[in-house]
Amino acid sequence: MDAVDLQIIHELQADGRLSNQDLADRVRLSPSPCLRRVRRLEDAGLISGYTAMVDQVAFGLPITVFVRVRLERHTAEAVNAFEEHIGFIEHIQDCYLMAGSSDYLLRVVIESLEAYEVLVRTRIHAIPGIASIESSFAFGSVKQSRVYPRPGSPSRPGAGTTR
Repeated sequence: MDAVDLQIIHELQADGRLSNQDLADRVRLSPSPCLRRVRRLEDAGLISGYTAMVDQVAFGLPITVFVRVRLERHTAEAVNAFEEHIGFIEHIQDCYLMAGSSDYLLRVVIESLEAYEVLVRTRIHAIPGIASIESSFAFGSVKQSRVYPRPGSPSRPGAGTTR
């Protein structure tokens, strides 16, 4: 993957609806080589799909909950059972396997506090092997990005700037 491939990925993450011509213009390639590069990135699995960004609140899911889950046991059977159950709960948007005091971190989007209570009582508590569930409710969002930083780019404030 070279600098042009990174730029193609960046542009498509920022706007997945770009036409090949517009993408080629932005990355300073002619359309045919640009399309070949996009297809190669797709075939290699670097670009795994395209999706629409939907406003969560306008869609009717204004509440975001981060849920920390700790399992009673860490056997392969317990872990597999938990992960399988999580896969069937559509309100759970993300599930991360964690290091530290929690085993998993879930991101849940939901209609209301009442609906979250029902979800926890009927779906999450029903999963065998859970030792604890701790919920944190997001008041708002300061930043959401689906555009990855370039690998190796500066990550601290002021890094990479010149005087």
